[in-house]
Amino acid sequence: MAVEIITREDLDRFRKDLLEDIKRLLKSNSGQPTKKWLKSFEVRKLLGISPGTLQNLRVNGTLPYTKVGGVLYYDQDDIQKMLQANKFQNRVFQDS
Repeated sequence: MAVEIITREDLDRFRKDLLEDIKRLLKSNSGQPTKKWLKSFEVRKLLGISPGTLQNLRVNGTLPYTKVGGVLYYDQDDIQKMLQANKFQNRVFQDS
C-alpha cells in the first residue's frame, strides 16, 4: 500500500481551486432560480410583488402561466421575456 503525503501547499492549492469553482458556479447562476417552472410564491419572491400584482400580470396576459391541479406554474423563460419586454432605459443629457 502506497502512502501519499499531502503538504500544506497542496491543501492551500486545493482550497483556492475549490473557492474558484464555487465562485464560477455562483456567477453562472447569477442569483436566478435554476428551476424551469416556478410556483406563484416563488415568482412573487423573485420579482418582489404582491399576490394582487401577480394576478394582474396573469389577467392582462403580461405573464403566461400553466395551471395543473389548481396550482399555477410560470415558465422561467417567460418571466425573463416579460422583464426584457418591459425594460426602459432613461437617458440623461447634461449641458457641457
